[in-house]
Amino acid sequence: MRISNPAYGHFSSLRTAFVLAVIAGFLAYAGQAPAWARQEPGAEIFDEAARIVRNNFYDAQLKGRDWDDVIARHRPQYLSAESKQGRAAAINAMLAELDASHMIYATDEEPSYYQLVDIFRFGLRNDLQKHFPNGVSYPGIGIFTREIEGRTFITGILAGSAAGKADLKTGDEILTVDGAPFQPVRSFRDKVGSAVTLSIRRERDGPVSVVEVRPERIEPGKAFRAAMRDSARLIEAAGKRIGYIHVWSYAGQDYQDILEEELATGKLKDADALIWDLRDGWGGARPHFLDLFNARAPDLTFTDRTGKTSFASFKWRKPVAMLINNGTRSGKEVLAYGFKKYGYGEVIGTRTAGALLAGRGFLLSDGSFLMVAVNDVAVDAGERLEGVGVAPTIEVPFDIPYAAGADPQLDEAVRVLSEGSRG
Repeated sequence: MRISNPAYGHFSSLRTAFVLAVIAGFLAYAGQAPAWARQEPGAEIFDEAARIVRNNFYDAQLKGRDWDDVIARHRPQYLSAESKQGRAAAINAMLAELDASHMIYATDEEPSYYQLVDIFRFGLRNDLQKHFPNGVSYPGIGIFTREIEGRTFITGILAGSAAGKADLKTGDEILTVDGAPFQPVRSFRDKVGSAVTLSIRRERDGPVSVVEVRPERIEPGKAFRAAMRDSARLIEAAGKRIGYIHVWSYAGQDYQDILEEELATGKLKDADALIWDLRDGWGGARPHFLDLFNARAPDLTFTDRTGKTSFASFKWRKPVAMLINNGTRSGKEVLAYGFKKYGYGEVIGTRTAGALLAGRGFLLSDGSFLMVAVNDVAVDAGERLEGVGVAPTIEVPFDIPYAAGADPQLDEAVRVLSEGSRG
């Protein structure tokens, strides 16, 4: 018999819930409570993250994973963790089971937390005031770091940052901060504006050096934009002026505007060629950003009564090379794909991350951040870059540890553009 009364479903659900509760209570009394009936104190954030993934992941079948089993295997690790980093590791291990990009759990112990919250701020606006009443910022010195074989190395330095003004270089191994183990955020809390000492090693098995630096309060978007402007410079090589600019984040039109301004009227306007550095940082770029290099499209220039000129549609018609590596991800990979496919110039470095899904950000009830891949993404006629990435046209490895500030990928780009030849 089919019952059409819409209230029936609600009544039936209540009745079913009551029956299940009775069964669960009986089994719990008998020591045989099923997984869905057990309440484990302290796992609320873990369960919240697992629930958000189940309800939002782009593949409704969760790529064939038994999500209940995944949860059951990783919850004990979360519950036994004695630190915030340990609990974060347990959630990230759960996310890793889906073998997908744009699956990140982050806490306020790491710069990526603040950077991602800022990138997704419009979607998180209802929760931002609660967790960030004074705006999104963190104490730091403007570096990117990576753990390699159990040691911490600087992989990038924001131009103009505290680290950029100090004697720190890409490839430096960080040993301690003020004599304590390095923590990317905690090491600089309550020390903004004060001198701190970093013990570093610049050579493998070499002597330990001490560098003094003054931490600052970093507002992620503002810092990325400032670093992009400060990175713009001319490199003299073989009688040519090679322009260089590093785009650390492409999460917004404002970054593209900075690029066009620097090329049209800024520090790069007299360059004979351009190096467009998309290594590391964050994606977010849009395919139409490549229109900048479409030499067949016309410029559009406005001049007001004072003679001030502005560009509504600026085109770069000189040689250009792109730098990529395994930290080039998401929307930046779309730019690398199109740049290479349509022959705008040489793509130099190493293969990109292969991280091309669309992510959405969530602030959990304790203020921690979760990014979930909510859309699959393909380019052109269904080609997927997820898990594949984009290979360079000129492969140049870059061994970060103890690089002492050397940059072989940048050096190759300068050589190619100054000589007008391939390697």
